[in-house]
Amino acid sequence: MEHVSPWVGLAYLVAGVLFILALRGLSHPTTSRRGNRLGMAGMAIAVGTTLLTHLPTRATGGETQWLGMYARFAAIDAVSMVEILAAIGLGAVIGLVTARRIAMTAMPQLVAAFHSLVGLAAVLVGVAAYLNPQAFGIAELVVPLIGQPFAVIHPASKVEMGLGVAIGAITFSGSVIAFLKLNGNMGGKPILLPGRHVLNLGLIAAILGLIALFALGQEGWPFWTLTVLAFVIGFLLIVPIGGADMPVVVSMLNSYSGWAAAAMGFTLHNNAMIITGALVGSSGAILSYIMCRAMNRSFLSVIAGGFGAEAAVGAEAKEQRPWKRGSAEDAAYLMQQAEQVIIIPGYGMAVAQAQHALREMADKLKEHGVRVKYAIHPVAGRMPGHMNVLLAEANVPYDEVFELEDINSDFAQTDVAFIIGANDVVNPAAKTDKASPIYGMPVFDVGKAKTVLFIKRSMGGVGYAGVDNEVFYEDNTMMLLADAKKMVEEIVKSLD
Repeated sequence: MEHVSPWVGLAYLVAGVLFILALRGLSHPTTSRRGNRLGMAGMAIAVGTTLLTHLPTRATGGETQWLGMYARFAAIDAVSMVEILAAIGLGAVIGLVTARRIAMTAMPQLVAAFHSLVGLAAVLVGVAAYLNPQAFGIAELVVPLIGQPFAVIHPASKVEMGLGVAIGAITFSGSVIAFLKLNGNMGGKPILLPGRHVLNLGLIAAILGLIALFALGQEGWPFWTLTVLAFVIGFLLIVPIGGADMPVVVSMLNSYSGWAAAAMGFTLHNNAMIITGALVGSSGAILSYIMCRAMNRSFLSVIAGGFGAEAAVGAEAKEQRPWKRGSAEDAAYLMQQAEQVIIIPGYGMAVAQAQHALREMADKLKEHGVRVKYAIHPVAGRMPGHMNVLLAEANVPYDEVFELEDINSDFAQTDVAFIIGANDVVNPAAKTDKASPIYGMPVFDVGKAKTVLFIKRSMGGVGYAGVDNEVFYEDNTMMLLADAKKMVEEIVKSLD
């Protein structure tokens, strides 16, 4: 029986506590950096402990000698430490280069891509465990009277392996589709396949049945079949979900990746993976549920690929109607005379990298005695917290940033609502048009402000959900058609 030092369990416990503290720190912008550092420290402890626990061994005089603290599989050929460190180093270099070069606008699709890698890693670990179960300590060696010895995997390990591979495969293919949608390679509109609900339920039932068959039998085909079906259903679950719900999808896939890691932790008998996976899975599920409530979406509908949703298609851009065009000078004059200005940033601000110019504009307005607030929608920027990070990068004071439910009632007492690169989150169709793909989603009541200043590149485009916006044509709306950063910089000059 394998000897495990109590120090290993203690190290994993410390890592788990650090992960919990990291999640707590990430719950608020002021403590997010500390949360990141705690998470990094926890992961360093977990990885270091795992490496020391599973160092290769050598035999001397018939006795197994420890090269490190412990060795899990003394009789099994192990990958050399040089190869392990080389793989870690290669991954670290790729991660560092990617993190330094990636633009904040591409952060949502980067997160989706990372989730796909976690899912694929879970699948590969499961396949490795199936092909060489003795190396993972999940099989008994059977020596028949006639024939070659063979390994029999424990039924419980087969269930863990099947679940881990299935969840990992769903995470991988679903995350790939989410990446393609967020990156613009696929449209933001839902792709509604005929009979998708029956097909999805049938595939889920088939996967569960194959896991049971795999656990009770000795054949290998159920394992490979459930793996293929899981890849397919991951694709089918995400394609029916529209662009407006992509932030929830990213959060949901984050949860899936955690559960896949936890399942593989049971297969590997690694407490750190179980703890970490459970934390990621549960926190991602809670965040998805909170976001669904904030967007007035059914949690079950989203995780089941739009189950029960109407096959409504977003309206295309409507025929051109009268609208008012303004200039930077007009906007500067209106805001300079205002008592309160509420700024609503969106993905367009992120694309233009206008957050620094926006903060400079707000500072100028405050010098003129104007109260400035920022309104953040749960789905602004296509990923939870995207706008908060951008504003924090520009050193916007945290006490000026408000969530939708905390500031929406203020628009009735606001002189100017300044919309920069947002569209769907201020679209009244979410309240009035039952055929709209964003119907039911809470939006900012910008139309109640005395004046609405709306920055967008042109009148021809529509939001990510593909829906035209009635706010463009209201009498109290002035359209500022230009690149967001250039327009804000011109407004700053006009405020001098």
